[in-house]
Amino acid sequence: MAIQKDAVIAKALDLLDETGLDGLTMRRLADALEIKAASLYWHFASKQVLLDGMADALMQEVARSAPAADGWQQRLAAVADEVRRALLARRDGARVFAGTYVVSENVMRVGEAMMAPLHAGGANPRTASWGAFSIMYYILGFVIEESGLSPEHLENEELMRRGGDFARQDAMFPYLTGAREHVFDTDFDTRFAFGLEAMIAGLAARIAAEA
Repeated sequence: MAIQKDAVIAKALDLLDETGLDGLTMRRLADALEIKAASLYWHFASKQVLLDGMADALMQEVARSAPAADGWQQRLAAVADEVRRALLARRDGARVFAGTYVVSENVMRVGEAMMAPLHAGGANPRTASWGAFSIMYYILGFVIEESGLSPEHLENEELMRRGGDFARQDAMFPYLTGAREHVFDTDFDTRFAFGLEAMIAGLAARIAAEA
């Protein structure tokens, strides 16, 4: 029975949740689909081509409607939050998306949705495009760090909170140890909003300066 590309991508995303990106191989995917590897390569010439298709699928539900927000800065922030949540919905979602430059309807729709508010705010094409990409890079990096939180990292947090090894180095790293309760703060929603707000404020200042 012939297998469709969409079915392959759906299975690949399910397998991603089980194994993570490092465990996702073409052979393992073929086995999960109960097909021969040659049949899989007929649709996807390499793992990178498969990842491109998965990256597109990750954005399938993002920016389907205009954000219910007033002002271009709020609209941009709303789209960015949608992207973050879409990447968090799958294990290693940000790692799958990072490094792909997919020219597909889903990805281009998201890019358009991020650039449109910047244009509405008065940005020229360069500032709008570079600004949107910079925010995307921020989202990817943030989600990779957020998703990578492990029990070992939480142990480090507990050490710092109790005044462990890091705290004994106050003289060498006074700013770091003085901020230890914030360094390992796991309120990622608030931390993400903080960084995103700072980036958008910087873009607003640049747009004003270029006007």
